[in-house]
Amino acid sequence: MNSYPPLIIVDDQRFLQHDTGGGDHPETAARLQVIRRSLKSSDCYPSLSFLSPQAATRSDLTRVHSENWLFRFEESVLAGQTYIDHFDNQVCYDSYDIACLAAGAGISAIDLIEEGKGDNIFCLVRPPGHHAERSVPFGFCFFNNCVVAARYWQHKYHKRRVLIFDFDAHHGNGIQSAFEEESDSYYISIHEHPSFSYPGTGYGDEHGMGDGKGTILNLPLSPGANDGDVENLLKKVILPKLEEWQPEAIIIAAGFDAHIADDMSGLHYSTDLYFTLGRQVKSWANRFTNGKLLSILEGGYELSVLGDSVEAYVRGILE
Repeated sequence: MNSYPPLIIVDDQRFLQHDTGGGDHPETAARLQVIRRSLKSSDCYPSLSFLSPQAATRSDLTRVHSENWLFRFEESVLAGQTYIDHFDNQVCYDSYDIACLAAGAGISAIDLIEEGKGDNIFCLVRPPGHHAERSVPFGFCFFNNCVVAARYWQHKYHKRRVLIFDFDAHHGNGIQSAFEEESDSYYISIHEHPSFSYPGTGYGDEHGMGDGKGTILNLPLSPGANDGDVENLLKKVILPKLEEWQPEAIIIAAGFDAHIADDMSGLHYSTDLYFTLGRQVKSWANRFTNGKLLSILEGGYELSVLGDSVEAYVRGILE
């Protein structure tokens, strides 16, 4: 019988210190606060264990990002800049350190998984990461938390076939740009069609290139797409691809901004769909990776539904 908790939440109060300036900026500390409240009031709370992460090291980060970007990011916050490149990318004096902590959460989780201390781990982090490219921040993202984790899993534990499945409403351009020319990784994204949605990437005919041809699977949905559309893709498109590819490790870019109440997209997901997604990705882990599953928080900005959506996803994993 396993002695570790059914699900570990990697979280830290320091994530609240990343100040995006208040006002109308959607990526705020309140996001984590509502998630924590929902988990604490959930029936599944006794099944959760909470741990703090270690920050990513410079060598962890430079497997994914350029030295020039690390220097520019750090110097920008120390100089008192309030944003980098675009008003979306709001920063404060502590933002570089907090972004390092967010990038380190997945690394800390992988060590726990590989040391046999947990199978299911969900990292509640901010700032998010899936838009961040090698040398450029995009869409509230500075370091690509999921790709940093994938590279660490490959480097330290020699996992070659790493899957990142992204159900955020927006395409993870940063994940795709990191993976699209290599054969040892697979990126699958369900997102709102780029004709209608930021960042304008993720068309269905983007499949990767060179050695990576066929390892990118973009499944864009039209505005108004709902639970049934996603469930159909999970069963009829994604599962057959996974059976063919046989992942050795699974990372979930868990975004919750496709909820019908969240105005960051035109998708119409219900809270119940996130339960279905949690149950589905856990079934993949049971089938392909001996039950080992890592999830990392991405988007989700409507505070009235974000906490319940994350709680539903967690229940789905535990189910």
